[in-house]
Amino acid sequence: MAEVRKRSKALSVNPLKTSSTTGAALAFLGIDRAIPMLHGSQGCTAFAKVFFVRHFREPIPLQTTAMDQASTVLGADDNVVEGLETLCRKQGPAMIGLPTTGLSETQGADVRRNVREFRARHPEHDHIAVVPVDTPDYVGCLESGFALAVKSIVDVLVPDDRSRVGRRPKQVNLLVNASLTPGDLEHLRDLVELFGLRPVVLPDIGDSLDGHLIADDFTPLTFGGTPVPEIASLNEAAHTIVVGRSLAAAADLLAERSGVPDSRFDHLMGLAANDRLVRLLAELSGRPVPPRVERWRAQLQDAMVDCHFMLGFARIGIAADPDLLLAMSEFVTAFGAEVVAAVAPDRAASLTDVPTGAVQIGDLEALETLSRAARAQLIISNSHAADSAARLGVPLLRAGFPQYDLVGGYARQWIGYRGGRQALFDLSNLLLAHHGHQDAIAPYHAVLRAPAPGAGTCPPSVPGGGSH
Repeated sequence: MAEVRKRSKALSVNPLKTSSTTGAALAFLGIDRAIPMLHGSQGCTAFAKVFFVRHFREPIPLQTTAMDQASTVLGADDNVVEGLETLCRKQGPAMIGLPTTGLSETQGADVRRNVREFRARHPEHDHIAVVPVDTPDYVGCLESGFALAVKSIVDVLVPDDRSRVGRRPKQVNLLVNASLTPGDLEHLRDLVELFGLRPVVLPDIGDSLDGHLIADDFTPLTFGGTPVPEIASLNEAAHTIVVGRSLAAAADLLAERSGVPDSRFDHLMGLAANDRLVRLLAELSGRPVPPRVERWRAQLQDAMVDCHFMLGFARIGIAADPDLLLAMSEFVTAFGAEVVAAVAPDRAASLTDVPTGAVQIGDLEALETLSRAARAQLIISNSHAADSAARLGVPLLRAGFPQYDLVGGYARQWIGYRGGRQALFDLSNLLLAHHGHQDAIAPYHAVLRAPAPGAGTCPPSVPGGGSH
């Protein structure tokens, strides 16, 4: 069991944390024809929008209640009600996500009461779902805000009816955490369909933020994602698969509301986790494992044989949100590497299971300090860690959010047999490219050397004697 160490300083240097408000907005972006409206100042929304645009390289629909000095002091309830009415009237979304920010939380906002006031004043918009969620950006991180938003979506949209379990015997609910990329979700959906099952992903950024072109130049709402009516059908599924321990509260609520049985995975990286998933899908479908999946597994096994010389005893430092930190740590240690530095931006129950001696709650400066002391050979983190890796003189494998200096990083597949295979290749290639920079024995250059053929020059005199 890893020791979780508290922050040891009063400020962050090169912060690792992305705000929980941004995480909640990301979850809402995985719903079809939805729009997040952040309750805060314009700057709060602008910062989140910049992160999303640089990471996904797509136009991102975000709105704001635009709190100013007066509304911050006197109250911003009217900003919320008027903002909701304007969005409903002009855009006609299927859902509006309403996460709070540090400013509105400090001001004392009650967004649930604001939604009730909106419903009372504008009953003509009752058909449009509004999902409020408290996500002060001074508490938690991207992962926790994402999980809170998923729980709120379940709370608002899933009926409290346990009598409908199994009405859709082929439907499998997929509750997925913030660390899964659009590439991961596309693979997960395809894998479930290979067994003849029908997946409903919540939330599905693999359909809305996968980087596809649309006929319109711009849409003020999300294009793709989980349809709102599908969310209401989660209580009719045969089974729920939950990926990520951060979603435990959302999964508990869904199970309580629906009565649908579930299976929970900390992550879907590596051989063991995917073997368990494939066995589960075979049991749910009553079908044998498709030959294609067996071949993917054999390819991963071959990659393990090819890469174990590079990864065995490799010293790796990792900085990421708790679920991703646990996934990456278990993945690399399963192939013989050692996690010598582990840093998370916020506390979570999963951190005690990270396979290392201690997990530091902190920033990227903490990662750099720990990695230097432990002579790490490779760093795994987001793009903010690029400078730290350069100062350490080690390669960086970019993972997590944001990735603004790598085109296509958002679309990468990490999970499944194929995702694990590619991750093994990338880790090994990074270590090979930097082989010899650390712990290498300098080559020996002989003092006495014969002249090169045809050089036509005399060798230098030998100290203590004549020339050759």
